[in-house]
Amino acid sequence: MTPSIQPPQRIYLLRHAKSGWAEPGGRDFDRSLSDAGFAEAELLAETAADKQYRPDLVVCSTAKRCRQTADAINRVFSGLVEFRYVDALYNAPAEAYLEIADSTRGVEALMLVGHNPAIEEVFARLCGNDVMARTVPEGYPTSGLAVIDAMGDEAYRLRDFLVG
Repeated sequence: MTPSIQPPQRIYLLRHAKSGWAEPGGRDFDRSLSDAGFAEAELLAETAADKQYRPDLVVCSTAKRCRQTADAINRVFSGLVEFRYVDALYNAPAEAYLEIADSTRGVEALMLVGHNPAIEEVFARLCGNDVMARTVPEGYPTSGLAVIDAMGDEAYRLRDFLVG
């Protein structure tokens, strides 16, 4: 019998850092991080590293603000983490994020870098509405990082929540 390959035992949900407004005539997809957003992303990445929160794989939206947020993670972990950029995460529903997490088997720790409202919805589905309401009562913040551990039988619990 072939052993089953387990889904990730830890899922990191990272909403991109604070972005600026679209340039006149520009697309939302191409919005860059603001100066505050770059600082948020760097602080969050350093805090995650200090707490030993290192993903094995980062799956990131290809939107510019998400890639720039993921770049901070890449700088801190300098080559220790695999990165994949997925067009389908831009403007995607929570189901797309969950499908990626479910299909990423054999990876111990997965980080999804994306957008609201999908990140917040995934957080609620994995940890429950009560946990979400207590943790982010005003909504999932930019540079918010939920650290979620699998408990078995598709049950999850929030281990930590960081904000850059």
